[in-house]
Amino acid sequence: MSKLIWKPGTMIYPLPAVMVSCGSFPEEYNIMTVSWTGTICTDPAMCYISIRPERHSYIIIRKNGEFVINLTTKALAFATDWCGVKSGKDYKKFTEMGLTPVPASKVKAPLIKESPVNIECVVREIKELGSHHMFISEVVAVNAEDKYINEKTGLFRLNDSGLLCYSHGKYYETGQLIGKFGFSVEKKKKKRIKSDRR
Repeated sequence: MSKLIWKPGTMIYPLPAVMVSCGSFPEEYNIMTVSWTGTICTDPAMCYISIRPERHSYIIIRKNGEFVINLTTKALAFATDWCGVKSGKDYKKFTEMGLTPVPASKVKAPLIKESPVNIECVVREIKELGSHHMFISEVVAVNAEDKYINEKTGLFRLNDSGLLCYSHGKYYETGQLIGKFGFSVEKKKKKRIKSDRR
C-alpha cells in the first residue's frame, strides 16, 4: 500500500463540532461554531479554542476573557452549521436559530439551553499562532442536562444525546460503541462453574 504526500495541513479528524457562546449582556450575545477545540489539561481542567481574528466573536471573547463551549447534537446540526457560516455582525443568532440563552453560573457569557453540556471557560492566555489565535482557558463550571443522567447509577449517558463531530468538511453523528477506556488490557472474568456437590 502506497502513501500520497500532501503539503502540511489540518488532517487530525474527527473533531468536536461545538457552538461557542459569548457576550456579557444580551445585545452582545453571539454564537460561533468551532472545531479547533479540545482538552489540554486535567488538573486544573483546561481547554482551548482557536479562532481567526477576523471573526466577530473573536473581539467579544478577547475583550471579555470568557466564553461557553456548548456541545452539539444531531438535533442541533442545522443550527451548528448555520452559526458557523453566518456572522454575528449581521444576525442575532440566538433569535434566528430559536436557541435559548440562559445564565451561566460563573461567567457572564450565556449557556445554550438546548445543548446537553455547557462548559464555562475563562481565558488564561492567548497565543497568536498565525491564521488562528489560541485561547487557552480554564474550565470553571460544567452544566449537564439531567435527562441523560442514570437515576440508579448516577452515570452520565452523554453519548445517548447523539453528539456531533466534524471530519474533513462534514458533520457526523457519533457512532457505534466498540470499546471503553482500558478494554485492551482488561482481564476477562472467569465464569463460575456450579458444583453438584453439597
